[in-house]
Amino acid sequence: MTFHVLPIGPDVLDELRKCDDAGREPQVQVEDDEYGQPLRCCLRRSRPGERIALVSYAPLRRWARDHGVDPGAYEEVGPVFIHSEACDGPEGLGWPEAVRGTRRVLRAYDASGQIRGGCLLDGNTELSERTADDLLQDPENALVHVRAVEFGCFLFEVRR
Repeated sequence: MTFHVLPIGPDVLDELRKCDDAGREPQVQVEDDEYGQPLRCCLRRSRPGERIALVSYAPLRRWARDHGVDPGAYEEVGPVFIHSEACDGPEGLGWPEAVRGTRRVLRAYDASGQIRGGCLLDGNTELSERTADDLLQDPENALVHVRAVEFGCFLFEVRR
């Protein structure tokens, strides 16, 4: 595999914990669901008793700003769960174990922030990993966003 899985970065998380990308204060809650919510800060599911926040996040907007490009209409803002306070981040750069076996949409973007394609994948995680790798083999693709199928929420970014 030629890619790295990236959570939301610590500096961005600090910003989101104060004011999210829709200009709102985070909605903090204590997790009470045994199954938990997918956390974009550490790429695992929340555990009962943890304080988490639901925030609006615009991943392509932030990436485009850092790269001096305009993503135009592809600048989506959507809900994501994060720890309400700083955490240790993910255990590694590989595909997160917490999202194995779930349906995903992978979207590839070029260096100007324009969408170049995507794939709808079922619960076969190995296929998701191979597809992300295949998408990044194309030199025109700068990054891949992985999203939940049912809600369309951003989960994590994949880069070379």
